Parts: sequence; structure tokens; C-alpha cells
Amino acid sequence: MNESRHSTTIRALGRFSIGIGDRFGYEGVALLAALAAARQDGIVVTPVWNKSNREHNLIGTCPADARAAADAAVKEAGWTDPYWLDADHIALGNVERFLDACDFFTLDVAEQIGQACEPSAMEALARRVEQLFGSTPELPNSGGEKLALGSASVRSAAGKYGAAVAEAGRIFRRIQTHRGERGFRVEVSLDETDIPQSPQDLLVILTGLAMEGVPADTLAPRFSGRFNKGVDYVGDPRQFAREFEQDIAVLALARQKLGFDEGLKLSVHSGSDKFAIYGPIREILARTGAGLHLKTAGTTWLEEVVGLALVGGNGLAFVKELWRQAIARREELSKPYAPVLDIEPSRLPAPTEVATWDGPRFAAALRHDQHCPHYNPHFRQLLHVAFRVAAEAGDGFRALLREHRAIIAREVTVNLLERHIRRVFPS
Repeated sequence: MNESRHSTTIRALGRFSIGIGDRFGYEGVALLAALAAARQDGIVVTPVWNKSNREHNLIGTCPADARAAADAAVKEAGWTDPYWLDADHIALGNVERFLDACDFFTLDVAEQIGQACEPSAMEALARRVEQLFGSTPELPNSGGEKLALGSASVRSAAGKYGAAVAEAGRIFRRIQTHRGERGFRVEVSLDETDIPQSPQDLLVILTGLAMEGVPADTLAPRFSGRFNKGVDYVGDPRQFAREFEQDIAVLALARQKLGFDEGLKLSVHSGSDKFAIYGPIREILARTGAGLHLKTAGTTWLEEVVGLALVGGNGLAFVKELWRQAIARREELSKPYAPVLDIEPSRLPAPTEVATWDGPRFAAALRHDQHCPHYNPHFRQLLHVAFRVAAEAGDGFRALLREHRAIIAREVTVNLLERHIRRVFPS
């Protein structure tokens, strides 16, 4: 395939975009309110509703439900700018159910990392890297920094990631066959693995994607440190910043040599609440002019719980019962998310203790405010994965979301705007 194919006709993702998880489909207007407020500050961020196959299965929804919720929120809010619906972390085995509803596809190929690929394909990829970049290409906007591309390391990376880029090609072609040339965005996800990718790895991966004809808009690598669900980054922010800036430079080189669109940008997954790295990200984005896609995912659900706690009465009673069941089912609820959780059972308050809390005390334990002495990241992580319990409550839970709409919406808007958008995106 000709690598110039990467210049597509529709580009509306923008420099900055954010994945907004709305698991139960009630918070779209509140989320858009945060984005509208940010635009008043000169921070233009495109919303991307995202929901994975796993979440649909756990909650009992389907992609058409997510599409209907997003479209209804856009209409009610009067949102006239672009927005997208992400088939989050999809694979060839489950992409079919997303083809009609979604227009953004996160191709999750982490499972294929390290799998054997054809020796001829590995060699073709390695030779293409050497042909295009030589042994020491200069990284754009890096003050002359060069990237060492030794023959052995290039072939090692081609062998490690060759099967993954081939799988990305297969998934993309299935989507393209169904949707034709209708505008849709593509992210390639490599983050759900144990070992971070080096800048050299990323360049090999991007070369492979170009050879496969995958017009990636965003790329989600694995960074060093831990990105646990709903809590802060665990690791060295300085090391993260070095990796992030180097990866930005590699993407710029890929745009120059591989024909990717100028909008190609990094994506940070499990990006909710990673306050320790928001400052470095913001500074690097402002200095380099680079773009970013940030996936915030499940924090919307947690703000629904905060809001229900604060209203007291039936809302507080519901979240206390939710906690009782979460404790009883901790292992079951945690299992699907085990790689991105660090919960110490001894740090979890007993349901009998939580039963004595008033609404503000419950909210203080849950809300991510590291200056608050009551904040409990273990409590927060378990509630993060306890959305399944709320889903099982069915109409009773949804009735509470409708009844206490104003208070919940306020918490959702403030969380996205103040704790995320304004902290990470420069104006």
C-alpha cells in the first residue's frame, strides 16, 4: 500500500480530544458543559464518548445505546462542534457489534505483542525502517537529538511487534470494508502490556502500521509507571515526562517520513486522575505544540456516586448498600481490572463503619482530593469497579440518577473541568 493513503479527507478530532466515559448514559450534557466552559477559557477539546466491549457486557448495554445517549446529549446541550463515539479496546473477534454505531475505533493489539510473526514479514519491516530512517535519524524539534537504530534492535522490535501491527491491519480493513470511506477515526492501543515501548519501538510500530495501511489518528503506548483506575499516577513523573516528549518527537518523525496525517498524536489511557503527570504533560504540550488524546473513562461513574452520597436520604442509602455488596464481591469485581488496581484489603472500611457516615463523609472518602484526610484511594478503586453492582440494581438506580440530576451533574461537570481539562490541556 502507498503510505500517502494516511492523508484522509475528514479530520475533525482536533489538537486536543478527551475520552469521556458515561457508563449509564445520563451524564452527556454535564460532560459537554465542562467542555463548553473550557472553550470559554480558550481550551478547545473534542469529546469522544468511549465504552468498551467489556463494559457493555458487564452493564448489559450495546453500542447502539451509547450512540443514542451521545446523540441525545449533543442535541439537548446544543453542541454544534464535532464529537465521536469510540469502540474502545476492540479486537477482531468483537468489532462487528460496533461497526454501525461507532465512528472512532481503538484497535487493541496488546495481546499480539511478542507473538511470532513470519520471518519474511519481520525482515521486510526491519528493512523498511532502515531504508526510511537509516541508523541515526534526527528527531524533529529536539535540539539535534538522534535516535539510535541498530540493526539488531530494529529486528528485535520488528519481531516483537510485527504480529501486533499485522493484527491492527486486519481489524482496520474489516472496519473499512463495512464503513467504506465514511469518516472514522483510528487509535492503535499498545498500553495493556507489562513493558513500556521505547522510542525505537514506536518508530518500528509506526512503520509497520504505515505498511499495513492503518491511518492512525492516535497511538496509545505503554509508559513507565502504573496507571491504576481512578487514582493518581504511581512512578517517577520526570521519567514519564522524558518518555512522553521523546514519543512526541517520534510521532513528528513518523508524520514526516511515513505520510501520517499532521493530526497524529499520543493517547494516554487510564488517564483519569493522573494529577502527578498533568503538569509535565501540559508544559510539554504548550512548548512543543503537540496534541493529545486523554481517556478519562470511569470517573464519571464515581461522580454519580459522590452526588448520590451528597443528596442523603435514598441516595446515601443506595451507595452504602453498594459498598456493602462491593466488599462482599471484591474479588469478583476486581478480577477483570486486576492489572490496573492496587487495592489493599486492610485499607478498606468495613460496611459497618460506612453505615455510620453521613453524605459529606462518604463523599470525602471517595472524591480524589489528596489534601483531604478522609480520602481513601483503596475505597475509590473498589467503587470504581463496582459499577456492575449499580447496573444490577436496574431501574432503581437509574431512577435515582434522574431524581437527583442537578446535584450529580454539578459533580460530573466540576470533576471533568477542574480536575482534568484545566489541569492537563494548555489554552
